[in-house]
Amino acid sequence: MDRMTADTSRRVLLAAPRGYCAGVDRAVITVEKALEQYGAPVYVRKQIVHNKYVVQTLEKKGAIFVDETEEVPEGAIVIFSAHGVAPVVHQEAAERRLASIDATCPLVTKVHKEAVRFANDDYDILLIGHEGHEEVIGTMGEAPERIHLVDGPADVANVEVKDESKVVWLSQTTLSVDETMETVDALKTRFPGLVSPPSDDICYATQNRQVAVKQIAADADLVIVVGSRNSSNSIRLVEVALQAGAGASYLVDFAEECQDAWLEGVTTVGVTSGASVPEVLVEGVLEWLAARGFADVEVVRSAQESIQFSLPKELRRDLRAEVAAGESR
Repeated sequence: MDRMTADTSRRVLLAAPRGYCAGVDRAVITVEKALEQYGAPVYVRKQIVHNKYVVQTLEKKGAIFVDETEEVPEGAIVIFSAHGVAPVVHQEAAERRLASIDATCPLVTKVHKEAVRFANDDYDILLIGHEGHEEVIGTMGEAPERIHLVDGPADVANVEVKDESKVVWLSQTTLSVDETMETVDALKTRFPGLVSPPSDDICYATQNRQVAVKQIAADADLVIVVGSRNSSNSIRLVEVALQAGAGASYLVDFAEECQDAWLEGVTTVGVTSGASVPEVLVEGVLEWLAARGFADVEVVRSAQESIQFSLPKELRRDLRAEVAAGESR
């Protein structure tokens, strides 16, 4: 633990790692660089990441967020969000002559490729995930006739497959690790020959943030998770905190959403943030807590993260071309 102040009467346990993962960082920088390179407006299909503040900030810089490809003017630039899209969306963009930049997280792309490979090998694919989530919609679009959504352990009884000897499970990258394995165990009971993916589909950042919140939750009367309500991994952090022993846990987008009533009888507050949350929002919550006597902050670190992803190839190409043009002048 790294102690940031000395007073221990009331304390804050600050989880690390927290906040931005490599995929989110890449996606946000993609929009910022595209605006610099091409000028506003740049269109983004769906929220680039599931965070209200990030979306509002990019809108102020000239990004326009749309729900469907058909809302983008023909010939314009469109960026696909970090959650990934189905092949049909790429086709729609091509038909509208859109210059598309794919900011899909590479770890989501990995799941898409696994789905295609297993579908080509004639497997039934059991995708563990939440119905309606953008990542799930994109993955299912890779092989809609072969993929069956399994939304938690209770959904296992509803699964029907063509050949029980050729069944594989994949998962949404932002799920609760514990709940996912509970679903996998139930699926293995139902389908003893169930094949697992070559490597874990739940992303490293999701797992690390869940491990970190478990470490602080057992000692916390209250855990505040900074994140948006449409952020799957942020919602999971609240659930994991409660399961790990926190007295209470709440999800907030901004510090002003915190309530004084939460602090009644509380001496230890845990704080963490989802993988799409910029650190400035966490700092706001820490300032809110400090103003109420919780100025003692201990950083509880459970892992180091150093992963970085390169920008989408379409954007890298144009950035290189601009540099080359500048050098030739």
